[in-house]
Amino acid sequence: MMNSPVYNEIGKGYNNTRKADPKIAETLHQLLQPKDDGLYLDLGCGTGNYLKALSDMGVSFVGADPSEVMLDEAQLNNPDKSIVQAKAENLPFDDATFNGGMANFTLHHWDNIQKGINEIFRVLKPGGRFVFFSFTPQQLYGYWLHHYFPEMIRISSEVIPNEKFMKQFFQNAGFDNIETEKYFVPEDLQDQFLYSNKYHPEQYLLPEVRSGASSFRIYSIQDEVDLGLKKLEEDINSGHITSIMDKYENDLGDYLFYIVEK
Repeated sequence: MMNSPVYNEIGKGYNNTRKADPKIAETLHQLLQPKDDGLYLDLGCGTGNYLKALSDMGVSFVGADPSEVMLDEAQLNNPDKSIVQAKAENLPFDDATFNGGMANFTLHHWDNIQKGINEIFRVLKPGGRFVFFSFTPQQLYGYWLHHYFPEMIRISSEVIPNEKFMKQFFQNAGFDNIETEKYFVPEDLQDQFLYSNKYHPEQYLLPEVRSGASSFRIYSIQDEVDLGLKKLEEDINSGHITSIMDKYENDLGDYLFYIVEK
């Protein structure tokens, strides 16, 4: 079994706040356009929340993730599913195994994004459709969280390519049908990833909420977090938070779906 300390650290208590959001699950299903008799890959499946949500819609899935901690939870959540330990860059599947798949909030954790995308292309059948749910550096800088945690946002922005480079990676791998769809965080979002509480700033004062987001967990500096939380609480109490949030309103989308076909 591979040793994955970063992934295992993220996995601790992950399910406390990271629930599959029904609307995101439905969007993933619509974008994936699964066949009734197809086999699909959930790459970076984590604790298997979205794997289960789409499986409950009738999609046949195999899960893959490098974290032993997350895989144990994923198997409990999906006892009848095949779930394997693997990194994106070295998938233990034959060529043309899957009809499609998804990778949610995982690209920024890969060691080599180009190699991982090459592997996805290899294991997809011709006509296979794959959906990535991710974000861009530009979107990160559009979060009002940047006002309070600028260094955390800067560090986070350096671990994900921009849209132009992502499209180049897809083309390099052999994908020639590449689409994108913006995602804007709604007020009733149930999955508490980094910007999920865009409309509920008080939630960021809760340690359990911050612990579910990798930016706070592995890309932050504690002194900045402490100072930022203090300022955030002051602004919430004074009402100044409203003007900060308004200042960061934009049409970039908070996250981005990449949809590619082989």
